[in-house]
Amino acid sequence: MQAVTFQDKEKMVVKEVEDPKISEGHDMIVRITASGICGSDLHLYKGGIPLDQDYVVGHEPMGIVEETGPDVKNLQKGDRVVIPFNVSCGTCFFCKNQMESQCDESNPHTEMGGLFGFSDMFGNYPGGQAQYLRVPYADQTSFKVPEDSELEDESVLFLSDVIPTSWWSVEPVKQGDTVVVLGCGPIGLMTQKLAWLKGAERVIAVDQVQHRLDHAKRTNNVETYDFSENEEMGDLLNENTKGGADIVIDCVGMDGTVPPSVEFGSEGENQFGTISPLVTASKAVRKFGTVQVTGVYGTEANNFPLGDFFARNVSLKMGQAPVVHMMPKLYDMVANNRFDPTDIITHSMSLEDAPKAYDIFDKKEEGNIKAILKP
Repeated sequence: MQAVTFQDKEKMVVKEVEDPKISEGHDMIVRITASGICGSDLHLYKGGIPLDQDYVVGHEPMGIVEETGPDVKNLQKGDRVVIPFNVSCGTCFFCKNQMESQCDESNPHTEMGGLFGFSDMFGNYPGGQAQYLRVPYADQTSFKVPEDSELEDESVLFLSDVIPTSWWSVEPVKQGDTVVVLGCGPIGLMTQKLAWLKGAERVIAVDQVQHRLDHAKRTNNVETYDFSENEEMGDLLNENTKGGADIVIDCVGMDGTVPPSVEFGSEGENQFGTISPLVTASKAVRKFGTVQVTGVYGTEANNFPLGDFFARNVSLKMGQAPVVHMMPKLYDMVANNRFDPTDIITHSMSLEDAPKAYDIFDKKEEGNIKAILKP
């Protein structure tokens, strides 16, 4: 089959690889009909997370069931399924308590749960930017789209990651809250949209890419701030919200921009990327407020603003979203037109065009916000 493979830093190549096969009774094989490129994939693309050469990437897939193992009970050939980025067994303590992202059985290598397309460190599950995908724990690690659904792939694909991750991000939001969202990529934009649904009274978006800020204002009716215009963005947000936002949601992570006045990368640094968004969040949140960390951080960090968080009674919430249990409710919200998840799509491309899709996503060219690949 054809698949998107990692070859080297900033080099993804579509090439022929071995077809996946059922290796456990609970496996299924899915023929992929659509797959998204995620900001987290750029961590692989940029070399921030080590990958072996030829590793198949991608963790936002959906498609049609082609084959099932003997232990799969709830799915059959021909079913249309969305595959969450978490791999989860369904039977351990964490899976039974809606914490599927920390499944105890899906990753034999570390205590972290398994993820598709993210190397041995996350369970060694080759990803879904390919023609076919092996899905373990198939009954658990999937959402079956209702047979009578009239929704196109574009409307349900993001149940794999973007929508539930954004819903997880706005979990702390209460009626009347002021919410600041750092980042206007796919997750940031969806988070802004869902913050309104959770009852936010004011939603503020921060980014430094003009077409993303324009998109946020146009589609989500938010206030926008350009991070590149003010190095002290956290202080500015605190002032303009009269003491800080109730919730600050970091949808940037370690890809954030390092302010010019901050020294970074000197000998002794023990982090990849930056914690600049966390520093901004610490200044922008009110006393007794909440900082939700959705953007990915992969290492320990120097100069973490722990003292500021402690002194001001700020609550921190973070981690990979546990996706599976959210998917039915979120599907119903999409099916009932509570919100439109498709307005973040700017590029729909063939699998063969994946290298170009990665390049324009990384460079933020051609007005790119979200690209989906169709084998």
